[in-house]
Amino acid sequence: MGPGPETPDTMTASEPLRGLWCAALTPILQTGAVHQALLVAHIRGLLTEEIDGIVLFGTTGEGPSFSVAERCRGLETVLEAGIESSRLATAAGCAALTDAASVASHAVQSGCPRCLMLPPFFWKDLSNEAVFRYYAALIDAVGDDRLRLYLYHFPQMSGVPIRPAVVTRLAAAYPGIIAGVKDSAGDYANTAALLNQAPMLSILVGHEPDIPRLMRAGGAGTICGLANVAPRLVRALLNPDVTAEDEARVQAVLRLLLAYPFVPAFKAVRSAQTGDTAWCSVRPPLLPLDDASCHALVTRWNRTLNEVPADR
Repeated sequence: MGPGPETPDTMTASEPLRGLWCAALTPILQTGAVHQALLVAHIRGLLTEEIDGIVLFGTTGEGPSFSVAERCRGLETVLEAGIESSRLATAAGCAALTDAASVASHAVQSGCPRCLMLPPFFWKDLSNEAVFRYYAALIDAVGDDRLRLYLYHFPQMSGVPIRPAVVTRLAAAYPGIIAGVKDSAGDYANTAALLNQAPMLSILVGHEPDIPRLMRAGGAGTICGLANVAPRLVRALLNPDVTAEDEARVQAVLRLLLAYPFVPAFKAVRSAQTGDTAWCSVRPPLLPLDDASCHALVTRWNRTLNEVPADR
């Protein structure tokens, strides 16, 4: 998997993603627009919590619910606020190839060439050849060798798997541009196949319980949503001396959060942590949690973080 993780002070914007990257929540104003000031404040706070970098507008950030212009403006706002490009990546997946290419091109031209890219997620039952040709057409449309593409395998949400055979074929056809894979399927057999068949790439997981096993096998790290609300707990999973108690606590908090629609649940917890009700807003078609659900979730969240898990 190459050399060890770079420190934030020495990373460049083209370095492979390694370590703990947070798929940042996107705060939303009552008008439905991105709450730019709160987004910047959230990112600044995360970067003080042992997080290596931030991915904007991923799944946890409700990315597919935002337009090309909104995503581009969000990145510009974060950069204008002084956040280093080396600490940023952009989720650029869109239903239309031309839109995905526009988001990726803007990111590259802004000095943030690392892009997390979903497969085409409207058409289903796509063959390996179709998925390969989509990414090939996308790379050709961007037309910039600075692009660093991270293939986003999340078939539960996209409905379209990116199989290891496609990953290795793309890496061979576009060396350097294909930089890694985020495997969010929660199927470690697939992750192990990627580690075995594409050792030249940064292999990251989105399913937090898989992090310790990935790191022991030489993987690169994680891009995950839980880091928005429990960054130090996730960071512990990357350590060689991670404890069974830490692993059990992660399992417990995920069971709690995933009992609800997960983006509204993350936002409800973040609202409770900050005392800022602006965090409760979500983009349609998502709905915020009702007051009773918020209260129950936050009460159980605080209890779960403070008690020693029984199933360690």
